[in-house]
Formats: sequence, structure tokens, C-alpha cells
Amino acid sequence: MNERQMSGIAARDERWLMRYYFVRTAFSALWVALAFSVGQRSPEATAVLLFVYPAWDALANYFDMSRSGGMTEGRTQAINAVISVAAAVAVIVALNARMHWVLGVFGVWAILSGLLQLGTAVRRWNRFAAQWAMALSGAQSALAGAYFIVQARAPTPPAISRVAAYAAVGAIYFLVSALWLYVRRLRRETA
Repeated sequence: MNERQMSGIAARDERWLMRYYFVRTAFSALWVALAFSVGQRSPEATAVLLFVYPAWDALANYFDMSRSGGMTEGRTQAINAVISVAAAVAVIVALNARMHWVLGVFGVWAILSGLLQLGTAVRRWNRFAAQWAMALSGAQSALAGAYFIVQARAPTPPAISRVAAYAAVGAIYFLVSALWLYVRRLRRETA
């Protein structure tokens, strides 16, 4: 494969990653809006939203892994998908017990998925731009997860708004990465 073909493949992969980050941003923004609206008023909506968030993350990581070299190159995304499926199932179990347990599940999930996202960003660092934001997002997720675990032990019942705030910050990181890739593409096209 010559240099021009390799450059074309790299540009195509970067465009896909940019679109992927925009989709992740849009989903998170919609989820946050629903969490702060219907999720505040309806226990059923809260339960569905709390299940959907890690389930969506599993699906997103699966597509990212599939598009980014499969299991061979996307181990962190594959592991993240499995952990997110487990978290979605654990949320269902925790919802039948106590809401505090749900926040604990989100805490463990945020730590593990954050560290795996950090690993994905480090692996992509030399190939794609904007991975600094994904690395920060992964590290922030792990720290937020530890905070969730501490909050799960608090005497007041945890609210979906805590998870929604976490999701909103994640959406910002995805948006920053998407915009960074978009601006970089525009600069390359005008040069």
C-alpha cells in the first residue's frame, strides 16, 4: 500500500471517529435532558434511563471496536462493552434492591469503563488527534466512580441527577474531541 492510500485510510478512519464522537455527544445530551426531566418525576423512567445508559455504552464500544480493527486492536473497547453489559444487568438487580446500590453499580462501572477509555485514548494517541480529551474523560470517569461509591453510602437516597451530571461532563469531552477532529479536518482540506 502506498503513502497516498494509507493517508486516505487514515483520513477515513478519523472522519468515522469524529462522527462517532458526535453521536456519543448527542446520545448523552438527550439522555441528560431526559434524566433531568422525566427521570425526576417518574420512577419507571428513572429505572429505564439508568439501564439504558450502560447498555448504550456497551453498544457504542462494540461498534467502536468493530470499526477500529476488531478484537485484535480494540481489546479495551471489547472489554468495556462486556463490562457495560454487566453494569446494565447489575443496574436491574440493584433497582430491585435499593437505589443506593444503583449508585454503587454506577461507581464501579465508571471506574472500570473510565480506565478502559483512558487505555483506548493512549493507544490511539499517535494515530488520532483529540485523544487528550478522551484520556481526561477516562480519568475523570474513574474519579467520579470513586465518588459515586462514597455517595452510595450516604444517608440520603441518591438521585438520577448525580448520574446525569456525570453523563453531561462525558458529553462535553466527546464534543470537544469531535470538534477538535472536525477543525483539524477543515484545516487539512484548506491547506
